[in-house]
Amino acid sequence: MKINAKFKSSVFELLFAEPEVLRELYSALNDTTLPDDIPIVINTLEDALFMDKINDISFEIGDRLVVLLEHQSTINPNVALRLLLYIGRIYEKIIEDKNIYSSKKLSIPQPEFYVLYNGTAPYPDENTIKLSDMFKSIEPLGLKDKEHPVLELEVKIYNINEGKNKAIAKKCRLLSHYSAFIAKVREFEKAGLVRKEAMKKAIYYCREHDILKEFLEKHGKEVANMLLTEWNWDDAKQVWHDEGRDETRIEVARKALAKGSTFEFIQEITGLDMETIASL
Repeated sequence: MKINAKFKSSVFELLFAEPEVLRELYSALNDTTLPDDIPIVINTLEDALFMDKINDISFEIGDRLVVLLEHQSTINPNVALRLLLYIGRIYEKIIEDKNIYSSKKLSIPQPEFYVLYNGTAPYPDENTIKLSDMFKSIEPLGLKDKEHPVLELEVKIYNINEGKNKAIAKKCRLLSHYSAFIAKVREFEKAGLVRKEAMKKAIYYCREHDILKEFLEKHGKEVANMLLTEWNWDDAKQVWHDEGRDETRIEVARKALAKGSTFEFIQEITGLDMETIASL
């Protein structure tokens, strides 16, 4: 498995960084089989300034379908709005220099949106979040809310924790192995090991039991560092959510800036406005 080291990624993104892997994943999510001759083209948004990814994974299937896929350890109720912003930028990339003001109608691929959840909080196997759920009611204006909003975006959420969505895991071996690896880290941490040691032990265990074996043999240390950073950030986000103090949010923002995180990412985890982030 080739790794693009130019941009910072999560463990999940590195695992699913190849077209053929995404073909298998999409087929599993939709209980179908994409023919091998249908091309998969990855078009994930990248922030060249901060060497970071803007969205997690996006790709085109046969110039007919564009798929946006996010991996989350906590469910973000605003994910439909985020994906709306992302799909607009991806469509800009797809049409490139075509003239949207011309008299000729352009053709664009249909979009689909997914979130793969593997957090520790209980969550159903499947769920759907809609953009329209965020809309303010217009009834206070003396108007009736529309039964069918003129703008809608639906995000399909799948729980990929070990033991969940078994049919999907059966069809996508890499996804099931990833879930097993994360479950093993949590098992060792729950048994009393500090997080860093739990990750090391989980990597050793999975290599010995043919779980992500090749990937972990080549990138074990990198995987441990990346996962440690990700999970520590999850803890940091929870701290400022719990404490609710501006000083905490600003401190988190400063640390994120020092690590080269994008303004968008910092805004997401702190809730600070862009001007405040820029001033730091």
